[in-house]
Amino acid sequence: MIRSMTGYGSAEEILGGRDIRVEIKSVNHRYFEYSARVPRNCGFVEERMKRLLSGAISRGKVDVGVSIQTVESVDEAISINRSVVKNYVDALRSVRNEFDLADDLSLSSIAKLPDVFTVVKAETDEEALWKDIEAVAKKALAAFVEGREAEGERLKEDVLLKVDAIEEKVKFIEERSPETVKEYRERLYDKMREVLENNQIDDGRILQEAAIYADKVAVDEETVRLHSHIEELRKTLDKSEPIGKSLDFRIQEVNRETNTIGSKCSDAEIAGAVIEMKNTIEKIREQIQNIE
Repeated sequence: MIRSMTGYGSAEEILGGRDIRVEIKSVNHRYFEYSARVPRNCGFVEERMKRLLSGAISRGKVDVGVSIQTVESVDEAISINRSVVKNYVDALRSVRNEFDLADDLSLSSIAKLPDVFTVVKAETDEEALWKDIEAVAKKALAAFVEGREAEGERLKEDVLLKVDAIEEKVKFIEERSPETVKEYRERLYDKMREVLENNQIDDGRILQEAAIYADKVAVDEETVRLHSHIEELRKTLDKSEPIGKSLDFRIQEVNRETNTIGSKCSDAEIAGAVIEMKNTIEKIREQIQNIE
């Protein structure tokens, strides 16, 4: 299915005690260009994410954002400072004995004392974390691709309408071109009659001049090639693989043949049709820039 190069997709899920969010967005680019924003301690994610996305995206400037919020203490561990606890207990019992105090020493009272516990960062299990990030990234990628395909279908419909408009102009030129030769012959005949007045007009010479003119302005080859290029454009739009570069080539060929017709014609109606064709071609070019 045809895809646009502009797209957006996101997904968020709580996995392994972490709230993981992945955003993928892209804009037009001739090739696949990748950049990522990941948490400082997750540099290992960048290259893996690139491999994941490059399998589904062939062209476009792609930006990925990964955010991770801890919702459970999966990245922290509590360390007991046993020597500190022992020193506290020994000191408190010494005070109790010295001043004959009641022994109300308890766990809760010790826990409130400074430096009894230390919170330390647990070592990150990169494989487990990546597995969770990958699961969320695949959901974001699916939404991203779906959006690209939907936009691609809209682009396809618009391009096909414009291609139909060009083809109509080609048909008009095919019908109009023989008429221009006939009109030229009639003008030439009238001009020679005016110059020669009552003298006899050489019909053979008229026909010869008209034939030279007809050969000069003939656009049969160009219109045949235009029909061929238009047909190939339609076939290309039905392909499932990336087609942006192929479409660009095809529309260049359509433009080349149109320019040739424009350079040959001296008829105002054909010239007007050529101008409209070139305007439509330019609009198609702009749309093609958005297709992967």
